[in-house]
Amino acid sequence: MSSANIQKVPHLVRLGRFTFDRPVVLAPMSGVTDLPFRRLAASFGADMVVTEMVASESWLDGDAEMALRSAGVGLSPHVVQLAGREARWMGEAARAAEANGADIIDINMGCPARRVTTGWSGAALMRDLDHALGLIEAVVGAVSVPVTLKMRLGWDRASVNAPELARRAEAVGVAMVTVHGRTRDQFYEGRADWAAIARVREAISIPLIANGDVADFADADAILASSGADGLMIGRGACGRPWLPAAIARYFHDGECWQGPTGEALADVVIAHHRALREHYGPFKGVLAARKHLGWYIDAALASAGGTAPGDATEIATLRRDILRATDATTIEAGVGALLGLIEASGRAAASLHAATDRSIRAGRAA
Repeated sequence: MSSANIQKVPHLVRLGRFTFDRPVVLAPMSGVTDLPFRRLAASFGADMVVTEMVASESWLDGDAEMALRSAGVGLSPHVVQLAGREARWMGEAARAAEANGADIIDINMGCPARRVTTGWSGAALMRDLDHALGLIEAVVGAVSVPVTLKMRLGWDRASVNAPELARRAEAVGVAMVTVHGRTRDQFYEGRADWAAIARVREAISIPLIANGDVADFADADAILASSGADGLMIGRGACGRPWLPAAIARYFHDGECWQGPTGEALADVVIAHHRALREHYGPFKGVLAARKHLGWYIDAALASAGGTAPGDATEIATLRRDILRATDATTIEAGVGALLGLIEASGRAAASLHAATDRSIRAGRAA
């Protein structure tokens, strides 16, 4: 696909009453993008956030977890992602989601997890496009809100059929397509093939969102240049950095490379997220659900610090372990503040030491 063709693609995305210029979307991630996480990402300025995958039949059968996943109070737009293998259940679930306030319905045809694909949901639907189209038609016909579709490149390297599925989905009324640049058999291994997404761009005229391995501003530029997409979706890169979709959206709009909150501001974000999880799940389950997020926040802070001063690594590792094992909320919150402060101070000390060492080396060479 030539750069000239890519430049002809409009980047203004309209979905119902919502309009976005080069949208940056928080990806649906099971066990991650619950309501507290989505609210937090949205509060920083993410253009769009998507629920965890909601199993259509289980939700309609009254499953409490699916009901919790589908919640979107306080979010605009509220995007519900549905998964399933039967048109009847998908259509009814879409209708229920709209009745419960969903502004956009997203269909999952990209999840690679075995527990999903063995039930012929998620990415398994890419093995039978006629069946997949039946599900899409059922959802589109059930609602008045926009319907979007998330997929992979294909089931495996021998069946890269994302362009065909996207073309057929557009023909039956899908308003936007998101493509993760891997096949299902790759899971999350290797690097996403951003250039392969460009073949989907050639097949459709509706908005296209590119997904896979976006972790910073350079990745954001590269995935759009390679794919010709109108916007991008961020998944694992936002773990521990819920501000990343907003930061990249800001970068597209004004060129600013905002790195997210630091110091006390970062500690306030982490503590507020911890409290929101306890409120959402209850005091016991909330603490357990927060542990992975705390680990991601700590690891992201360490990466941002660029290193630690000599002698601090052991103390940091000990504090990290103690926080992730603790069950008392007050202890956890106090520990988080202390640990993030130590990481930031240690990073500054390490940077100062490295700078002094470099100056000494240069002085020695000059002598």
